[in-house]
Amino acid sequence: MTGLSQEFQAHLQSGATTVARAWWIARSDGHEFGFTDHDRPLRFAGRAFSANPGLSAQALEQVSGLAVDNTQALGVLSDTAISAADIKAGRYDNTRVKAWLVNWADPRQHALLFHGTLGEVRCVDGVFYAELRGLSEALNRPMGRVYQKSCPAVLGDSACGVRLDQTRYSVQYPAEAVQQGRMFLWRALTNYADGWFRHGKLEVLDGKAAGLGGVIKRDYRSDGQRVIELWAPIRSPIAKGDRIRLVAGCDKRLATCLAKFGNHLNFQGFPHIPGDDWMVAHPTRLEGNSGESLRR
Repeated sequence: MTGLSQEFQAHLQSGATTVARAWWIARSDGHEFGFTDHDRPLRFAGRAFSANPGLSAQALEQVSGLAVDNTQALGVLSDTAISAADIKAGRYDNTRVKAWLVNWADPRQHALLFHGTLGEVRCVDGVFYAELRGLSEALNRPMGRVYQKSCPAVLGDSACGVRLDQTRYSVQYPAEAVQQGRMFLWRALTNYADGWFRHGKLEVLDGKAAGLGGVIKRDYRSDGQRVIELWAPIRSPIAKGDRIRLVAGCDKRLATCLAKFGNHLNFQGFPHIPGDDWMVAHPTRLEGNSGESLRR
């Protein structure tokens, strides 16, 4: 618990408390929500917390060291707050969340209990269950540079340097036909070579699926139409005319970086690093063993 004032500490030790829990959720698309298990709305820390949606949580499990804090939040689905459609669409994946203990009689007295992200979110019979992951969860991710032939940079990031706002590398088209949320078909998309968007991204810019997207698995032509297929379906309806943004793909090879993007000077991989076969090779009588470089 952080930010515990002397006044709040004295209140908690008084034996007759007026405390409640408050939650703040911030999605990656900019939408924010505040909830409290008190029977009236609260306002503190510059945020408003609604008492309408039911929300509660299991006891927080917090340990010393770098172990991950785990708990679970649950609540009743509400069309005006958290909806089943948004959960199924993945809008709450990796959402930032904070939890406070607050004196509802004097909301200026509050203390932060938890700060982290939402993990798995699922819906069962009109109730959502959300796994909470502490800030130390990020320490489980592998860090450091990997020496490999392919480029580890993400197309368009600071290490790559390619400007994706150029029409050569990104384009917007209204949706024409969508099958199962993962197959997008166009007749007008003819200015780009087949496979140009493979390994790239598809983003929905408006409509019910605005802000969602996916990685492109295949890019090909079939029966006079351009087909863009995603690895995983977009879990929200996409209507004809919704704007779609397509971003060119990169297969992380030096040849592609040079020919497609002209960006080989920023290539972050090691294309000439020896492979596994070379590392386990042994001398033979059929080949010269002069000790000279094997690469000419």
